[in-house]
Amino acid sequence: MLTLKLINEETERVIRGLEKKHFPNAKEAIENVLAVDKKRREAQQELDKSLNEQKQLSGQIGRLMKEGKKDEAEQVKAQVAALKEKSKEMDEQMAKAQEEMTTLLCQIPNIPYDEVPEGRAAEDNHVVKSNLRECKEGDTVGNWDVNPSLGIQNPLPHWELAKKYNLIDFDLGVKITGAGFPVYIGKGAQLQRALINFFLAEANKAGYTEIMPPTVVNAASGYGTGQLPDKEGQMYHCEVDDFYLIPTAEVPVTNIYRDVILDEKDLPIKNCAYTECFRREAGSYGKDSRVIRRCWST
Repeated sequence: MLTLKLINEETERVIRGLEKKHFPNAKEAIENVLAVDKKRREAQQELDKSLNEQKQLSGQIGRLMKEGKKDEAEQVKAQVAALKEKSKEMDEQMAKAQEEMTTLLCQIPNIPYDEVPEGRAAEDNHVVKSNLRECKEGDTVGNWDVNPSLGIQNPLPHWELAKKYNLIDFDLGVKITGAGFPVYIGKGAQLQRALINFFLAEANKAGYTEIMPPTVVNAASGYGTGQLPDKEGQMYHCEVDDFYLIPTAEVPVTNIYRDVILDEKDLPIKNCAYTECFRREAGSYGKDSRVIRRCWST
C-alpha cells in the first residue's frame, strides 16, 4: 500500500508511476485520496481544538462552584456538554474519513520501479539475462548463461512422463474435484512428500524457523498481504465464518508480524512453512504450456 507521506510529498511521481502501470484514472484516484486525507486532518484539528476547550472550561467549573457562582458554573457545564457533542461528531467524521481513505488506498497498486519499462504485452519486456549456450563439463547449476541439456534425444515432457509411469492422474482429479486438481500416485506422491521434506530441511539448515500455520485466515490477514480487496475472485471464501482459504503459505506467515513493530536488532527474521494452497489460477490449462498448477508452497 502506498503511504500518505509518499502521496503527499511526491504526488506527481506517484501519478506518473500509476499511469506507467496503466492504472485507470490515476490522477483522479490520487486526488480523491488527498481530498479525503484533508477532510480527515481538518476533523482532527477540530477535535483537538474542542478537546482543548473542554479541558479549559472544565477547570473553571470547580472554581466557580467554590466561589458560589452556581449559575455561571451551570452555563460552563452547558458549554462543555455542547463541546462533547461536537467532539463526538468530529470523531465520527474522522473514523468515516479514515475508513474511506483505507478503502481507496487498498485499491491503488504500488508504483513500478523507475527502471521498469512501460509496456502492455510480453513483447515489451527487456531481456536482462538469457540462457545462451548448452551446458558443458564444469558448469554448475545456477549459471545464468547455461542452457541445461538432458543428454538424451527426444526427451518426453512431464505430462507424458507422468502418464507413462503412472505418477499423476489428471483425469482422476477431474472426477474427484474438477480441472486443475491432479491426483499424485505412487512414486509421484512420494516425490511430492520428498520435495516438501527436502526444501524444509534445506531452509532449516539455512537458519529458517519452520512454521506450521493455519490454512484459513480472516479478512484482516487477506488485507495484510494484499489479497484483499481486489483478489477475492482468486480465493475460496468460507462465508459462514468469513474466513478465506490461503492461496499461499506467505499469507499466514507474513501476518504473524501484522501490526507488530519489530526492533532492528531482531532482523532479519527468517521463517519457512509448508501448506496446501487454495486459489483459482488465471488462464486455462494448456493455453501457453501444460503446467501443473501449484498446490503447495514453502
